[in-house]
Amino acid sequence: MIEKVNPSHPDKIADRIAGAIVDLAYTKDDNPKVAVEVLIGHGICHIIMETSEKFTKKEIKKIVNRIGGNVKLDLKVYKQDKHLWLNQKSKIKCGDNGIFKGVPLTKEEIELSKIARDIYKKYSYDGKYILDKDKLIICQSHALTEDLVKKYKEAIINPLGYWTGGLNVDSGATNRKLGSDMGHSVTGGGIHGKDLSKADVSLNIYAFKKAQKLHKEVEISCAIGDEIVDGKPYQEIVEEARLYIKDLGGFEKLAEWGLF
Repeated sequence: MIEKVNPSHPDKIADRIAGAIVDLAYTKDDNPKVAVEVLIGHGICHIIMETSEKFTKKEIKKIVNRIGGNVKLDLKVYKQDKHLWLNQKSKIKCGDNGIFKGVPLTKEEIELSKIARDIYKKYSYDGKYILDKDKLIICQSHALTEDLVKKYKEAIINPLGYWTGGLNVDSGATNRKLGSDMGHSVTGGGIHGKDLSKADVSLNIYAFKKAQKLHKEVEISCAIGDEIVDGKPYQEIVEEARLYIKDLGGFEKLAEWGLF
């Protein structure tokens, strides 16, 4: 059983805004320290961030309006905690405590991801999809039900009828759709709105990739300040995650669909 949401779902809009802000931080420094939380809906976007970099409200508002539309911005920016900053001052070390799990993707998860992406190509609006063995549920706003019925004959499509979805129907928050982003690899940390030093980003990506390679579940733990994790220099894990995100097109692109 798996759920997938598309990039126009309110929670993904929040993730994408957070990701775009992290992308912006990386234009200012090769190794910025940033953590962003976004809550958006019903005409307003609340953002709280802790960061080593300086942002203008104009820069942030441009991102919010591009991704979330014409909404008001409530922005709070704070400097990163002194102790956290000192942990990263001399070199890249593990930036958080945590446990992480990587799980190989199932055929069901791969299939639903393909279905979600195919539908989104035609209907780039708020959508959520569930696959439970042979039971497929499609909730796709602004869609012609007849069109979807032709392609997905056995699916349950828009159970409440035609709907518009979006930020005036629902609110969105960062890291609220981790199952959609990570399959069964979810533990305690969300992958969006954070720089690469954060284990929630780099170790989640590392564990997920390792599980796909080994075709088995892997578990990893770390403590803040660790220089070696899972027998590897933490900086190597960070660089692997950096390349992975670069290949996707950035943190905002990572936020669109997650890891699969």
